[in-house]
Amino acid sequence: MSSLFPALADAPADRAALRFGDRSLTYGALGAASGALAARIAGAGRVAVWATPALETAVAVVAALEAGVAAVPLNPKSGEKELGHILADCGASVVLAAPGDELPSSLADLDRIEVDVDVDVDMRATGPLAAAPASDEDPALIVYTSGTTGPPKGAVLPRRAVSHTLDALADAWQWTGEDVLVHGLPLFHVHGLVLGILGPLRRGGSVRHLGRFGTEGVARELNDGATMVFGVPTMYHRIAQALPEDPGLARALGKARLLVSGSAALPVHDHERITAATGQRVVERYGMTETLMNTSVRADGEPRPGAVGVPLPGVELRLVEEDGTPIASYDGETVGEIQVRGPNLFTEYLNRPDATAAAFTADGWFRTGDMAVRDPDGYVRIVGRKATDLIKSGGYKIGAGEIENALLEHAGVREAAVTGEPDADLGERIVAWIVPVDPQSPPGAEELASHVAARLAPHKRPRKVHYLDALPRNDMGKIMKRALTHD
Repeated sequence: MSSLFPALADAPADRAALRFGDRSLTYGALGAASGALAARIAGAGRVAVWATPALETAVAVVAALEAGVAAVPLNPKSGEKELGHILADCGASVVLAAPGDELPSSLADLDRIEVDVDVDVDMRATGPLAAAPASDEDPALIVYTSGTTGPPKGAVLPRRAVSHTLDALADAWQWTGEDVLVHGLPLFHVHGLVLGILGPLRRGGSVRHLGRFGTEGVARELNDGATMVFGVPTMYHRIAQALPEDPGLARALGKARLLVSGSAALPVHDHERITAATGQRVVERYGMTETLMNTSVRADGEPRPGAVGVPLPGVELRLVEEDGTPIASYDGETVGEIQVRGPNLFTEYLNRPDATAAAFTADGWFRTGDMAVRDPDGYVRIVGRKATDLIKSGGYKIGAGEIENALLEHAGVREAAVTGEPDADLGERIVAWIVPVDPQSPPGAEELASHVAARLAPHKRPRKVHYLDALPRNDMGKIMKRALTHD
């Protein structure tokens, strides 16, 4: 079994690996702590990890991967019913948690192993454990999806998907062991855990986790030598809003080698505000739990606001029509569903052969459910989810994302979401959900319709506008459109 983290044995023992607030581990200390824990859980099959934003979570997952054991990250904010479903589904018999963490009653039947991060560095692991051999196809992680259409499904991510994605991103982003990453993302999902923690450790670099995202923390770490920032659009939106009044933040961001946004589309307006204030362009990438990373704007490529770049090395990507016919040529306008194929893909939904079979075509392409257009030079622009963001109105297929971007360019709009609702004449009418800058004087529906029509096309204008105090969002900052109910 080859280690996913050769730096545990090869990097200088005193090199910084992880920092969470005022707690940190060098590679020597991480190797010792993860090696000792790996020895305790070797052969356990599957282990649940109480995934708080703490050193212990990182050590637990690294230990599981070094032991060849599948780790199941648990969201500490999940309710008892959801946790009960996940634990029954994955069959974990052990939960790894930090000392002092209070665990809910749904975990009471699991053996608890407390993660000790203060292990004698002389016990540092010198290589992979002599545990049951693990192959590239063996599970590394079982990550449960959000479950918007039913109970969460466990996506089984093999070791080769983790290594391939992280190595492909290293190629795209020129990511090395000299990089220092700062982020404040949760650690129970792909973005925060795989990219944000395992990514730096595979490179032999370091990561500084903020615990909780804040612009002050980002600026502090960039001023103290951090080179990369990972965030989601809500974080970059807060940065964009803070920049006009915070020249220190602008200077700090200007020092970054790479700013990366993911998990949802970053509005073009926020791209433009950040670039104007800092001279930096935010790089977007596109991935899913089931596929890890599919595309990215390259560090040496052309950043295009609203685009998620080109397919990563080894990843095949195509757009298909509703009947599954591949779109033959790309013109930057024709909307199709993204399908991908490559070593980055998951192997199955655990215990759900029906869902697994439905997710793939006969020749191995994964149906993402995401809709996009593709430019002639290969750049991909996501326009939304097939289930919630593709609006069929007046014979046109319209992506909600481009209308949302247009609405956000209006000076009176703070946040925007677009959905479709049934219409006897058009099939579906476009509906805008707006959080106005000034709730006492919001822009009118006709004004917003004209604003969109002038930027895009008349058939893309919203026919109805709802005004809200805030848009419903999940833990990752994604807008939960299913919670937007029509009259």
